[in-house]
Parts: sequence; structure tokens; C-alpha cells
Amino acid sequence: MSKEENKVKKSFDLKLFSRVFSYTSPYRGIFIVSVVSAILISAFSVLTPSLVGRLVDEAITQQDAELLLKLIIAMAAVLFGEVFFQLLFTYTANLLGESIIKDLRTHLFSKMIRFRMTYFDKSSVGILVTRAVSDMQKIGEIFSQGFFMIIADVLKMLVVASVMLVLNWRLALLVFAIMPLILYATRWFQKSMKVAFVEVRSQIAALNSFVQERLAGIRVLQLFNREAEEAKAFRAINLKHQNAWLKTVWYNSIFFAVAELLASITVGLIVWYGGVQNVGGISPEKYGDIFTFILLSSLLFRPLRHIADKFNVLQMGMVAAGRVFAIVDDTKQLEEEGKVELAKVHGKVTFKDVEFAYDPKKPVLRGVNFNIKPGQCVAVVGATGAGKSTLINLLNRFYEIDKGIIKIDDLDIREMTLKGLRSHIAVVLQDVFLFADTIEKNITLGNPSISIESVIRAAKAIGVHDFIETLPGAYQFQINERGSTLSSGQRQLISFLRAYVANPSILILDEATSSIDTYAEQLIQKATEKITEGRTSIIIAHRLATVQKADVIFVMDKGQLVESGSHEELLSKKGIYHQLYQAQFAVLSEV
Repeated sequence: MSKEENKVKKSFDLKLFSRVFSYTSPYRGIFIVSVVSAILISAFSVLTPSLVGRLVDEAITQQDAELLLKLIIAMAAVLFGEVFFQLLFTYTANLLGESIIKDLRTHLFSKMIRFRMTYFDKSSVGILVTRAVSDMQKIGEIFSQGFFMIIADVLKMLVVASVMLVLNWRLALLVFAIMPLILYATRWFQKSMKVAFVEVRSQIAALNSFVQERLAGIRVLQLFNREAEEAKAFRAINLKHQNAWLKTVWYNSIFFAVAELLASITVGLIVWYGGVQNVGGISPEKYGDIFTFILLSSLLFRPLRHIADKFNVLQMGMVAAGRVFAIVDDTKQLEEEGKVELAKVHGKVTFKDVEFAYDPKKPVLRGVNFNIKPGQCVAVVGATGAGKSTLINLLNRFYEIDKGIIKIDDLDIREMTLKGLRSHIAVVLQDVFLFADTIEKNITLGNPSISIESVIRAAKAIGVHDFIETLPGAYQFQINERGSTLSSGQRQLISFLRAYVANPSILILDEATSSIDTYAEQLIQKATEKITEGRTSIIIAHRLATVQKADVIFVMDKGQLVESGSHEELLSKKGIYHQLYQAQFAVLSEV
């Protein structure tokens, strides 16, 4: 359990509530309408019982038909007014809640997409989705179903109690004598539900995380026949989720049964004390007070029961707010921004004494040094785990280096703005991610400066246009989630086109041809030749056949740059590159 959850669990956090409440400031008009509506609802609520009392004492007892009609019309007008202001209150309270979660969700999402990659390496996507979606909804309910409802109910109770004391203080004290029992039951209910709701939110996050991860890896599960085992694991998690909710149902069942019993006892006491015993000076002409008090006691106890429920909604929203603000306040995970904005990059890349480790106990790069000249095509090869892809992660500042310096055009990349740095670099990854959108949107990523005409020209230039034209709708073809409607080769071609239209100064191809068919590889080789023209290019590859034409080949081994040179030079050295080459081309004779 997080510190925020423990804090909310132990007591109502006024500081946290004030922070949530501060998001109402842009919507003061809506807030005022909600408050005024709540006050008027309280005023209207006591008019009907008062009119009923007059109806019994004056109209029915005295058989005054004209007064009866007037009182019925007045009751109808009061009902209309109460319904109108209840509608206004409900709408404005919900509008305020939805407006707040819109702003807060935007703030949260903007923060999350600026976090370092290390944050996402350690965080469950399912839990983050829970924070941005369902937890946000619970925060909105603080206003739509919690705070304002509690204020409205408290106002109603105060007005009702005041009217009772004015009408008949003896009957009022009789009703008030039952209230400590209901207050005690309400307090027990509220404390029990606080604990239960923290557990509910934890189980919801665990369930979301499990489902999201399994659906994302559904192919692996089916390939290895893990359906039955995962279904069993899901049943266990789902059972915990069910039990957490059932605990809240159990507390609700006990509380509302006790509350209804006490309310019924109160009605019985009113009838007995005011009617049968006639203690308190109630004459037959004032029996209307008994009817009035029965209705007023209902108006007094019903909000009290509802306050317990609404407070739990408020408490659940506070638990969610604590979790959301824990992410919002996490400044340590934010990517550090530089200030220099380079309008043009020539493409010189320098690594000097660079050291880095994802885990402090397991260094990945150890004193890496190299220089890449502008416009040079460089290949990086080595065994799995040698640190090849880490070079790219560091160059893009997805991770911060531990020691050393990385420069582009002799400027430390930490001094550059992240937007400026990454606008000059384009990366084609082995695992291409496509969004559920059109091919055009996946290529331009919504950049308004890239027109469809420029996309088509670029596609023709690198030989991708004909393939796209074969798809239904061509550039408007709708891609399914993660590009599942396209082959791996087709997805890779789209990623090449996406990199090409960005017109980067530095192009990086990270294992771009490692998992595609021969035909797609031929297209990609042609595309590679085109998009690497006139710009610095870094090609990371396992297949040595794809890097033989590179100007320089860097050989990585155990986090260090151990060899560099052209294909022929490295073969002649009989070093690690030669061993890798022989392992891949064992059928060749000795070089």
C-alpha cells in the first residue's frame, strides 16, 4: 500500500482535498450555481411536510374545500420547484466534476508522456491506464456524487431540525434522541468502507494490469498453450476483486438495514408519543404535526444515511486523487530539458568516455569513444547484449548517461531542448509500432506541416507507393491496433516512410531488417539506400550482409567498442568481427 493510501486511510486529508478543490477555480460560475441550487433544494424540501400539516389541521379537519385546493396547488408548485433545482444541481455538479477530471487527466497525461523511459520500465501499463481512466472518474465523483451531495444533505438536515424545533420542541427532542445511534452506525460504516475502498482500488489496478498485459501478449500465450493456466490465474485475481467489492456490499447491507430499523422506530415513537399518549399538548386540531414530523424525520434520517454513502464516494475519490497526484508530483522522473535550439544539424556525432547502466550493478556501456562524421554511414554490430541499442537510447536521451559526454555538432546533447534534439533524429525500430489510424496519420503522426502530397512523393522516392496503393483506400487505409492488419514487412516499410518524411539530419536503423521476408527486405534495402543519402546514418544489425557497404563498422563487445573499420579492414584483423562473419557465413571458405 502506498504512503498516499495509508494517509487517506487513517484520516481525511484536508490538504489533499484542498488541492483537488483548487481545480474548481476556472469554473466558479458553475460552482456558485451548484451551491445556490443545493441551498434552495434544502428550503423547498421542508415546505411539503409543512403544507401536509396544514392540509390535515386546516383543510381536512375543518372540511375547507377551497383551502384544500389551494394547498394542493401549493404542494404541486413546491414539487415543481424542488424538481427544477434538483435537476439544476445534479447537472451543474456533474458538469463541474467532468470539467475537473478533463483538466486533471490532461495534466496527468501530459506529465506521463514526458517521463523518462526508466519510469515505464518499472511501471505497469495497466496500472497507469487505471490512474488515467477509472481513478480519474472517481475524482470526478467527489463533486458529482460526493462533496456537493454532502453539503446539500447537511443543509437539508439543518433546515429540517430547525423547523422541528419551531413546530414542537418535545417531538423534536424525541427524534433527536435516536440520532446518536444513527451517527454511531454511520461512523462505523464510514471507517469500515475507507479500508474496503483502498483494497477495491488496488484490486481494480491489479485486474486492469493483468488483462492488459495478457491481451497484449495473446500470441505468446496461444503459441505456448497457456490459455488454461492464464485463465486460472485470472480467476484468482478476479476472485480477489470480487471479494473486495463484496466486503463493501456487506458493510452496506448491515448499515442500511440498521438505519431503516432506527428510522422505523422513530416513526413509531412519534405516533406513540404525540398521538396515543398526547404528551406535549397536541390537540386533535394539531394532529397535522404528527404527519409533519413523520415526513420531517424521514427527511432528517434519509440524508444522514446518504451522507455515509456519499462520504464513501468522497473517500474513494480521495484515494484515487492520492494515487494520481503521486504521479503528477513525481518530478524525479521528468526528462531534463536543455535550452539550446539548433535550427540546423550537420550530423557530427561524438561519444566520449560514455558509461551507462540500467541497473547500477550491471554496467552496459564502459568507456565508449567514437566519432561519426557528418553524412557518414556507420554500422554497429556485436553479439546480443553488447550495448548496440543502448547507444541509440542514449543518443535520443531516452536514458541519461552515468558518465562521459555525447555531442551532436560539438554541442552536449544535455544542453539541447528535447524537442530540438529529437526533431533532428529519426529512428526505425525492429518492432514497429503503428497506431489504430490511417496510414497517412501513422506516417505524419499528425504533423500539419507534412502534406499528403509530400507523403506520396516520399513514398514514390523510396519505392513504397505501389505497395500502399494496393491497400483498400491507399493512404486512408485504416490500420488496426498495433498494425495487426499488415505484415511485419509492410509495417517496416511504413516506418521507413515515416522516418523519411521527417527529413532528419541523423537517421538510425535499429535491426530494421531482422524479421522480414526476402521480398520486403529487397524493398527495404532500396529504401535504405535512398533515405541514407546525404545524412548521417547509424545502422544497427545482426545480419552482417546488410552492413558491408557502410563507411565504418563499429564492433561492440561487453559494453565496449573493441573494433572499427571498413568491412575488408575488419576481416583482415581476424578479430571479433571476423568471428561473427564466419559464424554467419560458415559455408564460405576462409577469407
